[in-house]
This record gives sequence, C-alpha cells and structure tokens, in this order.
Amino acid sequence: MKTAYMTALLAAMATNAMAEDSTIYAFDGTFEDATFAVESAILDQGLVIDYVSHTGEMLARTGPDLGSDVDLFAAADIFVFCSAKLSREVMEINPMNIAHCPYGIFVADQAGDVSIGYRNYPEGEMQMVQSFLDDIVQDALGE
Repeated sequence: MKTAYMTALLAAMATNAMAEDSTIYAFDGTFEDATFAVESAILDQGLVIDYVSHTGEMLARTGPDLGSDVDLFAAADIFVFCSAKLSREVMEINPMNIAHCPYGIFVADQAGDVSIGYRNYPEGEMQMVQSFLDDIVQDALGE
C-alpha cells in the first residue's frame, strides 16, 4: 500500500503542478538536458550559481544506511544561487526576508519523468522572487 501511494504521488509530481509548497513542471527531455537548460537559464540572467546540491546521489548513498531501499530519484540536483538586486529589493522592504535567501531550482528524474521546480514563497514582496524563479524555469523549459 505504501509503495502504491508513493508511486502515485511521484507520478503526480512529474506533471505541471502547483503544490502548496512548490511549483513543479514536467520537462520533455533527459535529466542531463534539463540540468543544462536550468544552468544556462540561471547564467543567462547574469547570476552566479553558488552551489549544485546533488541531492539524488546523497539520498541513494545514504538510503541503505538508514534502512531504506526506496529509490526516490534516478537523479536530482538543486541549483543554489542569489540575485543581489532582487534580494536587496525584498530585504529593503523586510530585512527578515533573508530567511528565503539563497534561492534554488531543482531538477529531478523520477523513473524517467523529469521535472523542474522551485519552492513557493509567501505572499507580498517575495512574490517578486517567485516570479523571477518562474521566469528562469520557463526559459529552461523553452517557453
């Protein structure tokens, strides 16, 4: 029962979806193509990628040590970056918006279904960041 639930949940995530906590889009292509597209879209904005978290590799490596044989992702990376201009703008409105920085866009391959997404932000000035992230993702999707 648990496996069937997880399979259904993962399949739902691979389609264009707006979840409460994240926005996820299906990518028509390989994981490698998606990571290249995301990296290019971020760099095209004149931004620097601070770090790429290879979350899928970490989960695969640590699963057995934690007593789990669940294969969550074939691959999953998170691109971490910041925009000095946009961050300054939202932090001048509310300095505690520092809690939302840096920003991240993920690419995930779940059994051949590749998706790109990002965390949703609270209403108010952080919607400028969310819109910016969506623009980057749309560029990566070729939209």
